[in-house]
Amino acid sequence: MESFSDKEFLEGLVKAIVDHPEDVVVNRQVDEMGVLLSLKVNPLDMGQIIGREGSTAKAIRSLLRIVGVKNNARVNLKIEEPAGRAKPTTTE
Repeated sequence: MESFSDKEFLEGLVKAIVDHPEDVVVNRQVDEMGVLLSLKVNPLDMGQIIGREGSTAKAIRSLLRIVGVKNNARVNLKIEEPAGRAKPTTTE
């Protein structure tokens, strides 16, 4: 079976989910805590990556943990918030 990196896995997975795959950027850093993958997507695709109540993001993180175990590494995912994105406010 072909082996590929956690970064390639994440890029392929996210590009298959989003509407703007050309905007997917994954940066990989390794430190004493393990591997940190930072994910940037088109702001219009954030909802697809997060999912309802974070379910898609949780599923992606679970899959990355499995890939990390296969490669003897601890893999963490950071989803970068788009610049200038305002948090939703509630008014009553």
